[in-house]
Amino acid sequence: MSVTSRMSRRGPLIPTILVIAALVAAFTIFAEVWTQKLWFDSVAFPQVFTTQLLAQVLLFFVFAVIMGGIVGLNMWIAFRLRPSVRRTGQSAVLDRYRDLLESRVLLSILVPSIFFGVIAGVSALSQAMEYLAWWNRTPFGVTDAYFGLDVGFYVFEYPIWQDLLSFVLGALFFGLVAAAAVHFAVGGIVSGRTRGRAARDNAARIHLSVLAGVMLVGYGLQNLLDRYGFLLNQGTLFTGMQYTDAHARLNAKLVMAVIAFLCAGLFFANGFLRRWTLAITGLVLMMVSGLILGLIYPLVVQSFQVKPNEPDLERPYIQAHIDATRQAYGIDKTEVTQYDAVTQVRPGQLKQDAEALPGIRLIDPAVVAPTFENQQQLRGYYTFPDVLDVDRYVIDGTETDAVVAAREIDYQKLPDQNWNNLHTVYTHGYGMVAAYGNQRSSSGDPVWIEKNLPPEGALPNYEGRIYFGEYATTFGIVGREQGEPAIEFDSPGSSQEAGEVNNTYAGAGGVPMGDLFTRLLYAAHFMDLNILLSDRVNSQSKILYDRTPKERVAQVAPWLTLDSNVYPAVVDNRLVWIVDAYTTSRNYPNSQVKSLRASTNDAQSNLIGTQADQSVNYLRNSVKAVVDATDGNVSLYAWEESDPILQSYEKAFPGTVKPRSEISSDLMAHLRYPEDLFKVQREVLTRYHMTDPNSWFQQSDLWQVPADPTTTTPGQTTETTKAGPAEPPYYLSIKWPGDKSPVFSQTAVFVPNQRANLASYLSVVAEATSPDYGRLRVLRMSDTQQIAGPGQTLNAMTTDQRFADVLRSYTNQGSAAAKYGNLLTLPMGSGLLYVMPIYTTREASTGTGTYPALRFVAARFGEHVGIGNTLQEALDQVFSGDAGADTGEDPTQTPTQPTQPTDPTTQPTDADRQAAVAAMRKADAAFVAADEALRKGDLAGYQTQIAAAKAAVVEALSKMGAR
Repeated sequence: MSVTSRMSRRGPLIPTILVIAALVAAFTIFAEVWTQKLWFDSVAFPQVFTTQLLAQVLLFFVFAVIMGGIVGLNMWIAFRLRPSVRRTGQSAVLDRYRDLLESRVLLSILVPSIFFGVIAGVSALSQAMEYLAWWNRTPFGVTDAYFGLDVGFYVFEYPIWQDLLSFVLGALFFGLVAAAAVHFAVGGIVSGRTRGRAARDNAARIHLSVLAGVMLVGYGLQNLLDRYGFLLNQGTLFTGMQYTDAHARLNAKLVMAVIAFLCAGLFFANGFLRRWTLAITGLVLMMVSGLILGLIYPLVVQSFQVKPNEPDLERPYIQAHIDATRQAYGIDKTEVTQYDAVTQVRPGQLKQDAEALPGIRLIDPAVVAPTFENQQQLRGYYTFPDVLDVDRYVIDGTETDAVVAAREIDYQKLPDQNWNNLHTVYTHGYGMVAAYGNQRSSSGDPVWIEKNLPPEGALPNYEGRIYFGEYATTFGIVGREQGEPAIEFDSPGSSQEAGEVNNTYAGAGGVPMGDLFTRLLYAAHFMDLNILLSDRVNSQSKILYDRTPKERVAQVAPWLTLDSNVYPAVVDNRLVWIVDAYTTSRNYPNSQVKSLRASTNDAQSNLIGTQADQSVNYLRNSVKAVVDATDGNVSLYAWEESDPILQSYEKAFPGTVKPRSEISSDLMAHLRYPEDLFKVQREVLTRYHMTDPNSWFQQSDLWQVPADPTTTTPGQTTETTKAGPAEPPYYLSIKWPGDKSPVFSQTAVFVPNQRANLASYLSVVAEATSPDYGRLRVLRMSDTQQIAGPGQTLNAMTTDQRFADVLRSYTNQGSAAAKYGNLLTLPMGSGLLYVMPIYTTREASTGTGTYPALRFVAARFGEHVGIGNTLQEALDQVFSGDAGADTGEDPTQTPTQPTQPTDPTTQPTDADRQAAVAAMRKADAAFVAADEALRKGDLAGYQTQIAAAKAAVVEALSKMGAR
């Protein structure tokens, strides 16, 4: 075969491959865009998709055209200004490049122009939200302390003008470089001394001088704009304007702008003066002036004028900064009350707080997840979160704190993770599980408000199938043809039912994918050929994806920052997810910048989830979002309707956010003050509770969030937790001193900086139905006496003789190790009461493992510690035998194991201790024998040995005076 024949056959191959590759790429892009449209249509937010898409397309083309136009126009001008007499012989490379330019001038200009334009356009895509907010900006109605501009200028406009100026300067720079390259290639710029050089480079000089002058004008404008940036920059003391900024840097920026304009004039004149020396000299002088005015002069002012007189000179700037920070974080109305907490105890001391005692939450949501799984998992592939949630439900006419969780499918635990199981069978979890926050059974287990499958309990009937949840991380395909049997696993069934119960999805959610074309699109989107091949995908099929509540809210409202904790609730006979959402900014003038992630991290963050790694200095809980667990429908409700950022995005995306008035009464009853907002406010208050500039500067009253003392194991001191993770805030119902009744709140405590005693107690009214919702209140401890902080309190509890005696028999048994629950702090009895549940490990009735059971309750008031089977026992011990109020605990639900603490007036003798040790040895031997009997299948022998072990433990406790 001839060479010509082979070439003719190979010729079409490469173009064909390129065409196919282009078609595949185009289809992939189309599939991504169109499936996004279908998803937004399915959740009834089509305007979000179209507005974002149009904004991105517009930004892409505007930035691309401007960048490409500036580069291309200047290259074309440089080519048009080429010398009429062609210079040759100096460089063969330049000769060939000029030949290329002259023969393919359009291509030579278009390629670099399109390259730079595409880069600029792509970089602008991520800024669509900022430009939409700017276009629809709403004034804050608050002016800054220095320029008198509305805060909205800094939040909405300043970032845009800064971005546009930087972009224009960048475009001019690339245009200047491209023009210089063309001038050099065509001989407009001549290196070295050549005859007639002045005549040849005249046009190039004018062109490049004008470009450089325009750049300097832009640089001057940037200096003028930067003057406003001092209210947003991090200084030596804080974020915002400081003395050196106001008296040195502001003027320096103004002078530098004037110098830049003068230098621009020199470059404009250079085209006619033909003297580069003057223009370059001006540029060098500008750079030297920038060094002196921008660095050296402010450093001199700061070192020799400010430092020796810093508290006095910075005082007005500190005051403006404090005011702005407190306003930006919503802590400006925090009420601080001096609290002379008593530490002495007397009988009946809690009589005035009797109404609040039954509301003390004993069930710790961070501990009892294994208990929920053991008793309510029902199948191994169901799961609950590591940290449960706290909510309120009206039970028998009384609002009751409840620990709640949704029963979801954990796809990692499926026994067979084949494609059909993952995507068509195990499509949903089922049901809410809820327990009383202040009750436990005689075995230490939670008392259920709602349990089992199908759900049963005190809650009204509701649709509880969870097709959209926190564990729904894979897509599901639902829907069957008429007459086809259901294939979705629904529930394990009951003893009366024969086998498992299946279901066919009847909800309104999901994207219909009954036609071949839509199936093809989703096969491309998920890169999954089974979507095309499976017979389980039919004309009635829908595909459910992006199913977690956070994903759905983030997509329909990309301008919101979401709380790290999402919680389930039964609302209006539906199981829903409630998501708190924030409007944030980094550009609130003079407000201190905080890391959102660092400010919200605590001992539970790694279990719940961490916040976005972003810096903020303005934060509002502007939106409450609700995601239906069955349909996946998303509802956004305006919560802080006056927030200007919210109002701006409501104008950008009309109809997406419903007014607050549309929140149903049932939903309102389950809304609460969000965790991350409270954590950030708590962090800011550690310093910004000080409103006096001198105190703030001297840090004389600095607070800090204490480490969580309960992260230690029983028997350890809490000194090891000083640098540990922060103690999380707690939801519980408390009665504030002076209030008539308790209210659902979120609470936290502070200790002085580098100290362990209590500095203050913080609470916010978390009940959305309360007229005081969001009311931040602080009880400031008296400086005349020390009140124990959380770490000191836990140390006092664990070193108390009665506490140690009660736990010793359990901690010495490997399978019955104790675990501390949350250490709650409550303002009661004119002082501060600490309450801590203590869990011991309990063997599952099925023999499949262990789980924590609430066994004891410890309490401390002042220097007095109590521990008992119940909170009532612990409080009565603390308050000289009579707390003065009833906790409301059911006496029939007292744990059956021996837990009575020792009488403090009676100490065991040496003989008693020896007898107790002997009894414990008998108990240990009986436990070993019981385990051996169980392994052999001898249940009668197992029960006999367990009874003997219990009797020996009772004998040991009796000898030690604990029974």
